[in-house]
Amino acid sequence: MRIGELAAQTGLSKDTIRFYEKIGLVAGRRLANGYRDFPPEAVPWLQYVRTAQTLGFTLAEIARHGEELSQAPDAAEALSALFQEKIQVIDARMAELTTLRADLTARVGTGCPLQAAGRPG
Repeated sequence: MRIGELAAQTGLSKDTIRFYEKIGLVAGRRLANGYRDFPPEAVPWLQYVRTAQTLGFTLAEIARHGEELSQAPDAAEALSALFQEKIQVIDARMAELTTLRADLTARVGTGCPLQAAGRPG
């Protein structure tokens, strides 16, 4: 299928599909007339990519795990493991943000907010 049809079926822009092709997330072949031609399985794959991004996965993570998941004997189990890993990353980031927020809060109203909290300004 040509890129316009793929874009219509996935809700992605042609530019996004071209970018995904450039970074290796989706592969199309060139026809004799220079048009891109994508296989039908590109539609569910790009829908998977969109969903994974919505769930917080980066394009690098999607690229790294995409082949692994498509070849996993139990994709649901493999996905659950990836989700658990992502939850741990999110929990760690939330802890970092909580610490950062507390540090910023401690600096509000000090003489010089860029000095370490508790030091005279």
